[in-house]
Amino acid sequence: MAMGFFCLALFLIFGLDLDTGYAASASTSEGVEVTYGTVLKLMHEKTKFRLHSHDVPYGSGSGQQSVTGFPNVDDANSYWIVRPELETAAKQGDSIPSGTIIRLQHMKTRKWLHSHLHASPITGNQEVSCFGGESESDTGDHWRVMIEGSGKTWKQDQRVRIQHVDTGVYLHSHDKKYTRIAGGQQEVCAVREKRADNVWLAAEGVYLPVAETK
Repeated sequence: MAMGFFCLALFLIFGLDLDTGYAASASTSEGVEVTYGTVLKLMHEKTKFRLHSHDVPYGSGSGQQSVTGFPNVDDANSYWIVRPELETAAKQGDSIPSGTIIRLQHMKTRKWLHSHLHASPITGNQEVSCFGGESESDTGDHWRVMIEGSGKTWKQDQRVRIQHVDTGVYLHSHDKKYTRIAGGQQEVCAVREKRADNVWLAAEGVYLPVAETK
């Protein structure tokens, strides 16, 4: 098991070309801080599905790259890189206090978790998609991390809500599944109300340690 996590860490670090200057940790323990540059999976608390995307467009709405909830823990299309918002002085290894605006970059396709005023395919809530690329990002990719409870900075296994900055809705999922997509994938969308179905946790991943201040 330890060797598997070590190999995953090496794959992610070198595959992402992260110029860290310090060692990353493929962590499965509680209380590890989420920092910029961390590669992680986001688990939907209620259903335990992971936030997932792949190079398949929606057949309705925006037609952009689809985002779903995926049941299998070991799927590589469920990894996301935690990035700062646009035009910020934040750097890799910085902590992420509650209320911070971040971007989530899909590791495999390099597109950004995105939302806008289109209807989601199953429920007609607000659509969540992946859009853009390394040099193509806008404020539709901005999400605010809001910690549930008394914590001050985002940590692994800590309950959070993730709010879309431009439209004020919350990243959301539920047990409604697509019938034409393999693997029992469920809809990911966004809703305006705080509900039990829009709580997420940072789960498996490679967590970069907090950068030392000089």
